[in-house]
Amino acid sequence: MVDLESEVPPLPPRYRFRDLLLGDQGWQNDDRVQVEFYMNENTFKERLKLFFIKNQRSSLRIRLFNFSLKLLSCLLYIIRVLLENPSQGNEWSHIFWVNRSLPLWALQVSVALISLFETILLGYLSYKGNIWEQILRIPFILEIINAVPFIISIFWPSLRNLFVPVFLNCWLAKHALENMINDLHRAIQRTQSAMFNQVLILISTLLCLIFTCICGIQHLERIGKKLNLFDSLYFCIVTFSTVGFGDVTPETWSSKLFVVAMICVALVVLPIQFEQLAYLWMERQKSGGNYSRHRAQTEKHVVLCVSSLKIDLLMDFLNEFYAHPRLQDYYVVILCPTEMDVQVRRVLQIPMWSQRVIYLQGSALKDQDLLRAKMDDAEACFILSSRCEVDRTSSDHQTILRAWAVKDFAPNCPLYVQILKPENKFHIKFADHVVCEEEFKYAMLALNCICPATSTLITLLVHTSRGQEGQQSPEQWQKMYGRCSGNEVYHIVLEESTFFAEYEGKSFTYASFHAHKKFGVCLIGVRREDNKNILLNPGPRYIMNSTDICFYINITKEENSAFKNQDQQRKSNVSRSFYHGPSRLPVHSIIASMGTVAIDLQDTSCRSASGPTLSLPTEGSKEIRRPSIAPVLEVADISSIQTCDLLSDQSEDETTPDEEISSNLEYAKGYPPYSPYIGSSPTFCHLLHEKVPFCCLRLDKSCQHNYYEDAKAYGFKNKLIIVAAETAGNGLYNFIVPLRAYYRPKKELNPIVLLLDNPLDDLLRCGVTFAANMVVVDKESTMSAEEDYMADAKTIVNVQTLFRLFSSLSIITELTHPANMRFMQFRAKDCYSLALSKLEKKERERGSNLAFMFRLPFAAGRVFSISMLDTLLYQSFVKDYMISITRLLLGLDTTPGSGFLCSMKITEDDLWIRTYARLYQKLCSSTGDVPIGIYRTESQKLTTSESQISISVEEWEDTKDSREQGHHRGNHRNSTSSDQSDHPLLRRKSMQWARRLSRKGPKHSGKTAEKITQQRLNLYRRSERQELAELVKNRMKHLGLSTVGYDEMNDHQSTLSYILINPSPDTRIELNDVVYLIRPDPLAYLPNSDPSRRNSICNVTGQDAREETQL
Repeated sequence: MVDLESEVPPLPPRYRFRDLLLGDQGWQNDDRVQVEFYMNENTFKERLKLFFIKNQRSSLRIRLFNFSLKLLSCLLYIIRVLLENPSQGNEWSHIFWVNRSLPLWALQVSVALISLFETILLGYLSYKGNIWEQILRIPFILEIINAVPFIISIFWPSLRNLFVPVFLNCWLAKHALENMINDLHRAIQRTQSAMFNQVLILISTLLCLIFTCICGIQHLERIGKKLNLFDSLYFCIVTFSTVGFGDVTPETWSSKLFVVAMICVALVVLPIQFEQLAYLWMERQKSGGNYSRHRAQTEKHVVLCVSSLKIDLLMDFLNEFYAHPRLQDYYVVILCPTEMDVQVRRVLQIPMWSQRVIYLQGSALKDQDLLRAKMDDAEACFILSSRCEVDRTSSDHQTILRAWAVKDFAPNCPLYVQILKPENKFHIKFADHVVCEEEFKYAMLALNCICPATSTLITLLVHTSRGQEGQQSPEQWQKMYGRCSGNEVYHIVLEESTFFAEYEGKSFTYASFHAHKKFGVCLIGVRREDNKNILLNPGPRYIMNSTDICFYINITKEENSAFKNQDQQRKSNVSRSFYHGPSRLPVHSIIASMGTVAIDLQDTSCRSASGPTLSLPTEGSKEIRRPSIAPVLEVADISSIQTCDLLSDQSEDETTPDEEISSNLEYAKGYPPYSPYIGSSPTFCHLLHEKVPFCCLRLDKSCQHNYYEDAKAYGFKNKLIIVAAETAGNGLYNFIVPLRAYYRPKKELNPIVLLLDNPLDDLLRCGVTFAANMVVVDKESTMSAEEDYMADAKTIVNVQTLFRLFSSLSIITELTHPANMRFMQFRAKDCYSLALSKLEKKERERGSNLAFMFRLPFAAGRVFSISMLDTLLYQSFVKDYMISITRLLLGLDTTPGSGFLCSMKITEDDLWIRTYARLYQKLCSSTGDVPIGIYRTESQKLTTSESQISISVEEWEDTKDSREQGHHRGNHRNSTSSDQSDHPLLRRKSMQWARRLSRKGPKHSGKTAEKITQQRLNLYRRSERQELAELVKNRMKHLGLSTVGYDEMNDHQSTLSYILINPSPDTRIELNDVVYLIRPDPLAYLPNSDPSRRNSICNVTGQDAREETQL
């Protein structure tokens, strides 16, 4: 060890600690070399160049000083001309010699010396080895011409009065101005505007031409007319404007030659300048220029960032955004990387939009473009994805980058982001509001299978409308449907509300029922002041607080409503007796005006038995007497509320013991063990006890675990739900979960079949003949087409084929473009559909945003477009709660204590309730459910065969199919209403209106010919159907499938369906009405004494489903 230490050499002196403290005494022996950098900048020339050229601020001062000198020299020339006395005679000496006073000469010499010195110095500093390049420059030549004669006159006094064209210094001033503007933009670190520079150059060029011409004409006419400066100015303006009065003209040949030269110069220089200016102006129009900083600080604006702007997207955004009164003064700045479309340009030139919409061509990834849009001052930024691209994941990636760029540039700007794929949502969790398209799409498609037309219900709720659609139509269903479509979700604080203030300290269901009974508003949810979670129908145990925020459905918000008592309304109700007819339209809460709705206060006192009261039917009625409807209690009686046992499933009480045991062994309730993507909300649902092997998931192929090869062999007890999609994406998770939610009874769970390709053989194998619903998802590969609206062509034709082959199948279709909904279940010669087409065009001409709502497939909930939910994101700017409420309604989010959307069907045993108000009371008092609307199905007034023609009312009554009579609502009204005689009149009016609009109804000579024609048409119709039925049956036999259950003659073409959102209390309920309910969370009724069971992931269920839906 000692030897090793002795081999280590000692440290040099400079590395010793003692030397660091006392100083290094051996520095003189150090071998380090000190290097100095940038020594070339320490020379005298480099320092001058740094001061005069390189440094922006000092160079700017030099340019400004030079510009001032040139202007001073031009000013001294004008002074010399004004002080000079006109000399007599026409001698050429007057051209070369002038009268110049000694002080003026001294000033001009001083300016010339400074200018020449500066020019030589700048030439020396910018010298790069070629002297002739510096000498032959036009600014240097002009400087020599204007400065050297004055310097020579110092040494040769006789030349002091020599004429020097000092007015040419205006061109040097123009050159100095251009350099000064460039240095100014460099000094303040801002990108210069090419348009501003070009305009400045053009103006300065014009001024220099005019000034040069004025001074030249004035000097050359010293031997002619002796023109002064004003006369020369007049002559130049008249000449350059091509007016040419002729009262002032040059006389000498020299002045004439000078004018010709100046005109030639103007004809060459000015067009070049104007061409460059026009080019820059066109480019500016394409890019959109900038949004003014002053306007951004004084006016409010929002920014819309899109990949490509289509006219449909633009109009949807503008119509929805400006539908709110408080947004009328906002500006919309569109930031798009592509050039403006021709249709978009045409729309933005309309005065209505040109003053409020600004289009900027640029990218959200560039800070310069975000600065042009004044993103840091914007009230909000909407970032929309391009759904028409084949690669939707790539579109999401672009959206994510835009969101990151905006957040980095303007961290305080609220972000409203639309994303397509759910797996990409977690990248933008920082955004204030996010709408994931596939989440909402699949959730709505799933609920459409449980609650019919949920997609239509949500679409109408998130669209802004005044409920004026269809009011000019003679059809009562269109009036009711259009009026109720104006209902939207609003909010108000309880203590500030006239609707709900009196219900402080009372239960939620009590407040909801009485507010609807008195004001016609539907209270659907609340939010505590200290809680961010919204609770939909928290149930009768929830006590209303004064600081609670109430969410309700109404035609308009309370702030825009006026109130008057029912007694006052009756005095002026004579003119509105139309609403007391058989249509049962609202008589109390629908008086609309521009921005204000007058709502009548209902008289809560007892009424006569003939009025729409809550009393039971009289004993003389044909109905069986039932117990009276219990009142809704102000505070829920805890003892009367049935607590839910989470460890049992009461909905299975009707099953046999063997079925119950097998059912319990098959299903359990809990949270899914795996999440398909980050950010999915955990949902309590039915699960299998054991994971199914992957090989068993193939329905059409047998494996070692089972030998089934088609859906029929599985022996499913419930009808199938078939999903036809292109790929099994992560979004399907949101389709499956609502159909397997814990509150759905096990006996009502439908098998779900995923069909990735839909040829006829696969359709038959997967059980399409006995399926409850078939959901056709828009395919990503077809979303991009050469013609935009052709993106739905394949989907529409395929669905039409299914509609013709399986007419009894309920098909729910998603389309890319809402305008293509008119092609669903298309029948070319159906005069009723043609009448609806004309109605849609009229509604669009009236400015309706929901013109497509009267199309029968949309009204019935059989088709929707996800683009119709874009308004949900736009509405969130005014109603920040809309996305949360929509997610709760669709089951995408689950909040403890919040209810869920479900439905119930009105049966024969429920018709004794008669009115919607009594139904509301019955539900609130028994189960705590809150109804929000009705899905009504009626018999269609005209048959809808493709070969159908218009016939008279009487003959139509004689020849209509007996199957249609079974579905007609007149059979129901015979036992529930006294207005049976009015239905033929309504049918007659609707048919006359349809024939008048379609103008396709031929005139027949007699009833016999019409009857024969109708019979032939029916024969042709049945022959075509039988041919299609034979095709399907033969194919099923070829595949070895049973044809039992395939009914080729059963279809739903003779009915129409529509939605009534929040109908009035006195609206009649009818047979087969489907009522939309917000049912309280069954977990909310758990005893507080056992919190562990409340949070358990054990078996969960509510009350008996039959007990809840039977009234």
